[in-house]
Amino acid sequence: MTFNLKNKLINGDSLEELRKIPDASFDLVFADPPYNLQLKNPLTRPDRSKVSAVNEKWDQFESFKKYDDFTYSWLSECKRVLKKDGAIWVIGSYHNIFRVGTAIQNLGFWILNDVIWNKKNPMPNFRGTRFTNAHETLIWASKSEKSKYTFNYQSLKCLNDDLQMRSNWDLPICNGAERLKKNGKKIHSTQKPEPLLHRILLATSNKNDLVLDPFLGSGTTAAVAKKLGRNYYGIEKEKRYFKAAEQRLKNTQPFEDDHLDTLKNNKSKPRIPFGSLVELGIIKPGTTIFDNKRTINAKIMADGSIKYAQTEGSIHKVAASILGAESCNGWTYWHCKIGSSIVPIDSLRQKFLNKIHL
Repeated sequence: MTFNLKNKLINGDSLEELRKIPDASFDLVFADPPYNLQLKNPLTRPDRSKVSAVNEKWDQFESFKKYDDFTYSWLSECKRVLKKDGAIWVIGSYHNIFRVGTAIQNLGFWILNDVIWNKKNPMPNFRGTRFTNAHETLIWASKSEKSKYTFNYQSLKCLNDDLQMRSNWDLPICNGAERLKKNGKKIHSTQKPEPLLHRILLATSNKNDLVLDPFLGSGTTAAVAKKLGRNYYGIEKEKRYFKAAEQRLKNTQPFEDDHLDTLKNNKSKPRIPFGSLVELGIIKPGTTIFDNKRTINAKIMADGSIKYAQTEGSIHKVAASILGAESCNGWTYWHCKIGSSIVPIDSLRQKFLNKIHL
């Protein structure tokens, strides 16, 4: 039987639906399982008004053992349906995340990071008996220790003003126009904010990847996946959440395809000597290359070196000398003319790769 899993929302029990899915189907899983908050009584503010909290049946378990059994079951299924180089994200609070983390390790996933989501606008502790719960914890793990998981390092660095992205993320909780409501009331009490899923999907998936959310809730994962050109598959048991997610997806517009390309990691590009391009005749000795303003011109020599005025050397060394810098990426500094187009010489690297079938 052929399964079409792309861009589907399923109204059903997570475990039952997961068991229907073929092995190795998904590139990424994002899971926001029940937290097992163990709330015995309704939460109230000092003025005795009720707090919109999770006190519904789907978050209630008879014991820690029942919760652990449930956790191992759905995590085992998620591991089975992940591709060998896939990864999983699980979000939780202090009520459940340590139990979930233990299960993740016991099942053979390989934990890559734990990430702290610092909520910029958390709900206060109304009783004044504990610290305000101002964060949630996310665990990011690959399917196995040997998985070649996706991590778009350069994109995350760009997102963070050219600084390495750290594992503590300051993001607001979901509110305003993004919050789904019906008759003025929240549809889902724990709706996750789109910026959180935007960062996760941008960091650890690629365009056209297939992303699973086994506890879809209000549909944030699917909505962000659709915007970012990822395919989604969401499972939600509660009918009212499913209907809200379905409508949300109908109203969600994807970004233009031309705007979905992201920066590639430097390590993904093979180290290729510029001289190899000369050897293969991709660029010929005597060719003039120049900077992007076409004010600096240099000539290519037969050995792959270049000459500008009295300076000779590699494409990197000569560019650095011109800029008065310690180093410079000559692949992006120098340009050449191909037909009627002016392109960075870096574009010639792909011609080299095609010739040697890398």
